[in-house]
Amino acid sequence: MKFSIIIPAHNEEKRMSQMKTLEEYGKFFERLKMNKEIVNFEILVVLNGCKDKTIEVVKKAEKKFAEIRHIEFEQSGKGFAIIEGLKNALKRDFDAIGFVDADMATPPLAFYKMIKQIEKCDAVIANRWDKKSHVKRSFGKWIRSRGFNILIRALFLFPYRDTQCGAKVFRKRVIEEILPFLDVTKWAFDVCLLYWVRKKKFYICGVPTIWEDREGSNIGLSFRKSLKTSVQMATAAVRLRIVNSPFKKIVKLYDLLPEKMKMHH
Repeated sequence: MKFSIIIPAHNEEKRMSQMKTLEEYGKFFERLKMNKEIVNFEILVVLNGCKDKTIEVVKKAEKKFAEIRHIEFEQSGKGFAIIEGLKNALKRDFDAIGFVDADMATPPLAFYKMIKQIEKCDAVIANRWDKKSHVKRSFGKWIRSRGFNILIRALFLFPYRDTQCGAKVFRKRVIEEILPFLDVTKWAFDVCLLYWVRKKKFYICGVPTIWEDREGSNIGLSFRKSLKTSVQMATAAVRLRIVNSPFKKIVKLYDLLPEKMKMHH
């Protein structure tokens, strides 16, 4: 198996340093490569709109591991970063392409189990709600995650219990097929991604995972920020559903409204 692991990074200097994300992933997969359990891999860090010293953390890791590389953009946004990472990874000869968050919420072993599962599926997504999963998260985030998933399953008739976990793996041909349709929508990117994988008749399987909530998330922890984030996520999901329905003209009319009257997606 040859695969690319995309890590989107927006101002991740502190968390990547504290958790030693690149070092842990580099050591883990380099060991598998030496033991011939995998053929080859790369870790592609996509720096997007970084104002801190994330680039220095990445360059330091690149000196230790030949498999780590990076690309950099001034524009920020996780969806944008992942799409650019997918485009870049497609230029090379990989069997599978996946992405994972920069904060080590998903450890290398859990991600490797997803890669192994890709031999049986077209796409693999981590399911933190699986009874076999080992998850540590705050009660507030547990409630928000549950509520958002209920909304997504109602809107899109998804059978998936976890669309938002930041660990996903796809066969290369799946990415080639769906990439032209992906939207950089900030709050609904994962939903958009799974929508098109499902629409193109690819098989998605959810697997148990290991996941731990990390401090410093870009999603605010205060009640006010949490409420604002929840509204933005819900609005983005509804917009995505309308765009891909017979009522898409409604969205076109919405886009004509003055900027100050819009609820940003």
